[in-house]
Amino acid sequence: MLEIETQWDYRDPYVWMEKVGRGQLPPVIVTAAINGGFHGKEANDAVPETPEEIAQEALAAYEAGASQIHIHGRDPKDWSQCTGDPDVYGRINSLVREACPDVVINNSTGGGPTLTTEERYCPLDAVPAADVVTLNLGPAMSKFVMAERPEGIPHPRGPLEFDMCDPTTYGELNHYASVMKERGFNIEFEVYNSGQYWVLRDLIDNGHVKEPFMVQFVLGAGTAAYPTPTSLMALINELPNGAMFSVIGTGVFQMPMNVMGLVLGGHVRVGLEDNLYFRKGQKAGGNAEMVTRIKRIAEDMNREVATPNQARQMLGLPVVEAAN
Repeated sequence: MLEIETQWDYRDPYVWMEKVGRGQLPPVIVTAAINGGFHGKEANDAVPETPEEIAQEALAAYEAGASQIHIHGRDPKDWSQCTGDPDVYGRINSLVREACPDVVINNSTGGGPTLTTEERYCPLDAVPAADVVTLNLGPAMSKFVMAERPEGIPHPRGPLEFDMCDPTTYGELNHYASVMKERGFNIEFEVYNSGQYWVLRDLIDNGHVKEPFMVQFVLGAGTAAYPTPTSLMALINELPNGAMFSVIGTGVFQMPMNVMGLVLGGHVRVGLEDNLYFRKGQKAGGNAEMVTRIKRIAEDMNREVATPNQARQMLGLPVVEAAN
């Protein structure tokens, strides 16, 4: 497999022009975030909740061109809520791996609004394990209403209002990053605003970050940076050495931020976790159509879409034989 250059100085205009001119931007890793820890079928019936539904959506996204699948487990006792239960994640991982042997499995440790800090990190104990796990680099406030879950879908309930903050400390993040590294996980660092670079630098200084590593910019959620070109450029300008970047834009900002990520040589995340709509007034019918669209846009812009094994190469993961 050919060597892929994964990082360069994104701030250097001459390097960018040379890479674009020669068609040398790296293959783009398309991550499909297929469900999430907040909304479920009450928001869009296409959001998968059971392990079997999650695996089915993962396969559809994989066949459409996603090389990485980001997963949140849901609580079998109440599908309207998330869970950190490692047995649930193990079941999901097993089904996804069976369906898509070479796809990069990315398990969330961000969880959802009902989990404690300890519960959010329980997916690290899932068997089989994920290839990649996420690490949110700081506290984040959120204020939102989860829609009523009507009769006709499992575990109906009324609307739920949240006004919350996910607390964390330097010490907790250093602890969990060290555990992730010791267990051989590739860590995806979730950066919501530039102040969280202080935390990433602390993790690097303490030896908990292995190069190459992915920084996932989360724009437009809660107290994250605004989903604007200016915000994204500012975050890119402060990337530490050895980092790649991927871009999330929430809601209507998914496509603009994804396209900017493509233009600038980064990677992208699409899916029902971040955006319930395919276009204005039209709910998405599944994750695959979002993957198909961003794949087409990338190819129209002369960006090759990474295969799962190209993504593995860029992330420093073992290559895996695909199913026949």
